[in-house]
Amino acid sequence: QVQLVESGGGLVQAGGSLRLSCVASGSRIDTYTMGWLRQAPGKERELVALDTYGVIKNYTASVKDRFVISRDQAKNTVYLQMNRLKPEDTAVYYCAARSRFGGIWNSWGQGTQVTVSS
Repeated sequence: QVQLVESGGGLVQAGGSLRLSCVASGSRIDTYTMGWLRQAPGKERELVALDTYGVIKNYTASVKDRFVISRDQAKNTVYLQMNRLKPEDTAVYYCAARSRFGGIWNSWGQGTQVTVSS
């Protein structure tokens, strides 16, 4: 099982940018679909972006054209570049991994807080 550690969260003004990083250990990320999910206070956790093979990428509609998921296989790291941030992007962001054939997210990081001020 892969272990995941996120970093890069913080406080930013609306319109600003942040890049989240997720360093994996214990297994190579090459064989996983990697995702970023978020949970805002009082809301359910939602999938923000996912990346399979470093080629197939999907985004939830609210972040499309603003966020970019990428991976560096050599560093065994996944990134989420977040641009033109909005107050509604405020949430705890989690990195997660699952089989590239689908199924549940079975490896999770501890989460990193992103707060966007208006």
